[in-house]
This record gives sequence, structure tokens and C-alpha cells, in this order.
Amino acid sequence: MRVFAAGLEGWEKAGKSSAPDAGAKKEEGVLGFTMKGLDGKDVKLSDFKGKVVLLVNVASKCGLTPQYKELQALHEKYREKGLVVIGIPANEFGGQEPGTDADIREFCDSKFGVTFPMLSKVVVKGDGICPLYKFLTDEKTNPGFSGEIKWNFTKFLVSREGKVVKRVEPKTKVVEEDVIKAIEGELEKK
Repeated sequence: MRVFAAGLEGWEKAGKSSAPDAGAKKEEGVLGFTMKGLDGKDVKLSDFKGKVVLLVNVASKCGLTPQYKELQALHEKYREKGLVVIGIPANEFGGQEPGTDADIREFCDSKFGVTFPMLSKVVVKGDGICPLYKFLTDEKTNPGFSGEIKWNFTKFLVSREGKVVKRVEPKTKVVEEDVIKAIEGELEKK
């Protein structure tokens, strides 16, 4: 098994939602949340402070699923420079992520050789939305990059300090020039 399942753990509310860490400061932004990894262990996003993070809601049975290949290549190319790609499975769009965390791990490993961190499946819109995605989609907490998640493979680029600096809609691939420029621009900041 090659899928990196730890590093972003901790769905503290019944194992189904992310929660801000106790005492998390508002300025921590995305880094103030704890999630569960595919292995069920807590993953504190604060562990990624100082890294540039790309959050992506993913699905195994979507027409956009081949983006996993590009996400893995991006991870391999930029991880030594400080980029962390994080896959967050969700099943809100046509039931395209029906599997268990174990199913998702097996799929990512066997089909795409995913080695970047993968979190446990969450709700990214509607009833039961996890706190991380509530934060990402709310205008009050994420001005300029908020709005309902429209489909699988919506991407949020997060600065080393935990602030969202770019939102990339599902059909836009991470290999496109403006996405690469944004990632490289954040990586150049120390």
C-alpha cells in the first residue's frame, strides 16, 4: 500500500467531520483544522504549517478522476520544494465516491500510485458539510475564494501560513500554466 494516509487526522465529531482544534486561532485559517486520514488516524493540518498545500475533493468514479495522475506528478515534482497535495474524497456529486476508506486507498494505490496524503471521506456541500469545507466555502471565512463546491476535483491552494490564495474549478487541470504559476509563486515565498 503506497497511499499516504496519515498526516491530516482527527475527525473529531463522530469520525465524519473536520473540526477546528481546541483553541485554534482564526488567523490559522485552513491550518486550524484536524481531519481523519484514510487509516482512521488524526491528521492535524497545522502539521503542514510552512508548506504550500493543495486541497482537492476527489472521487474514484468521476469523469475527472484521471486528474489523480496529474496530482501525483505535481506531488512528485514539487514536494521537495514544500508542496503538499491532499486528496479529500467526497460523494456528493452523482455518488461517484461510494467506497469505504479502504476501497479508496486500494483504488488510489492500484490505479494511480498515489503517495500524497489522502483523508477520510467527508461531506463537502449541503447537509452535514464538514467544518473544513464550511470554512472554505463561506464568504465570511474565505472571502474571494468562497462559494459552493460545484463538482469533484475543486482545488484550493493554501499558503504556507494557511490562507487560501487561489481556487481552481474542477475541469481546470493542475498542469495548466496559471495553476503552475500560482503554485510556483507560493513556493518561492519563504
